[in-house]
Amino acid sequence: MPSVRVVPSLTVSAVARRLGVAPATLRTWDRRYGIGPSSHEAGSHRRYSAQDMIRLEHMRRLVIAGVPPVDAARDALNAEVLASDDDASEPNAVYMASVTELIRRPAAAKVMTVSESTGRPGGGHVIALPGASATSRGLARAALALDGPTCSAIIDASIELQGVIPTWNDLLVPVLAGVGERWSSTGKGIEIEHTLTGAVISSLSEVMRRLKAPLNARAVILAAADREQHSLPLWAVAAGLAERQISVRLLNEPMPASSLVQAVQRIGPAAVFVWSQTSVSGDPQEIATLPHFRPAPRVLVGGPGWCGDLPRGVDRVASLSDAVARIARAAGE
Repeated sequence: MPSVRVVPSLTVSAVARRLGVAPATLRTWDRRYGIGPSSHEAGSHRRYSAQDMIRLEHMRRLVIAGVPPVDAARDALNAEVLASDDDASEPNAVYMASVTELIRRPAAAKVMTVSESTGRPGGGHVIALPGASATSRGLARAALALDGPTCSAIIDASIELQGVIPTWNDLLVPVLAGVGERWSSTGKGIEIEHTLTGAVISSLSEVMRRLKAPLNARAVILAAADREQHSLPLWAVAAGLAERQISVRLLNEPMPASSLVQAVQRIGPAAVFVWSQTSVSGDPQEIATLPHFRPAPRVLVGGPGWCGDLPRGVDRVASLSDAVARIARAAGE
């Protein structure tokens, strides 16, 4: 388990503030599961040590991810804990194993409310996820808690077990939609979206980084349409292709048509994929300006923003799996 800097012993109130839970929650964990302060001096209240803090942080992450508190406490108590000057922000191996087990057997996990996972009242502190899995609810709770490391751990474990495309379709899309709906209806929660988006990009980037020997001799360009501010699906396409040993040039910032033309001319790709989320960015005429050369690249577009007829030779993909399959074929898989 990674170590953390040694901190002075802390009171229950101080620990509660650091973890973002109620003092009553800490007392409940101590009483029910035996995970509480280890130091005690005669005539004074029990205080939490640095090792206690590490165990509590570990338990909190597991609970947010959807692991039942009794199992989370058992993992935390059994974990090897060392206190040093290292940073403990990254999830440890025991935590990752517990999250992996949660994803492998989601029906066994207790589905908790946000108030149960944080010790706070539930009024308004929810993301609507009707019919979602326990893992999706755990990811939503981690995003609500602004716990980026836990979000990343849940996503990483899902990718390891199921792959990029199932993780995107079954885990990430429901939570991203729920977060977006919460912001749309309340005007609040942009910090939640940023936390979740950062974790998604981090996990998908790691899949791309692991690609060492790509199969494609010609490049593949993935680009956001001009004026398009929502390019997260491009990361999913890039990671899905990386799983199939296809490397890409990812242009995830809004790409003016003239700049995309220059990129195609410079690189001579096997395939070009352009994403548009909104009608503001989905102008088919901008795709029509792409240069023609031999061998001609396969030109594909994705997203709900494209309106009107597409230029001849340009095809629309129906899903992430469709995009990955078509681009992989164009790249010579």
